[in-house]
Amino acid sequence: MGSNPMAVKLEPEIQDRLKRLAAAKRRSPHWLMKEALKEYVEKEEAAEKLRQETLERWEAYRLSGESVSNEAVMAWLDTWGTDNEMERPLCEG
Repeated sequence: MGSNPMAVKLEPEIQDRLKRLAAAKRRSPHWLMKEALKEYVEKEEAAEKLRQETLERWEAYRLSGESVSNEAVMAWLDTWGTDNEMERPLCEG
């Protein structure tokens, strides 16, 4: 897959810090910027996916009213890591 160049204007202080870090890591500033952007985009995509899933779950709850009580969840969690681990609690209408 090819790459397309994209310009980013950085403040001189950030440029200097980036150059020092790149030298310390024996990488190019370009490599560091690509890695940082890749990690940022992956983190933000995961956050957006979670946000969308949360909205979908809220809508499903709003329409059905089904939920799991806090007491049922806490009782289930209390069994984690024990010999008597329970199955996950089911939704209650």
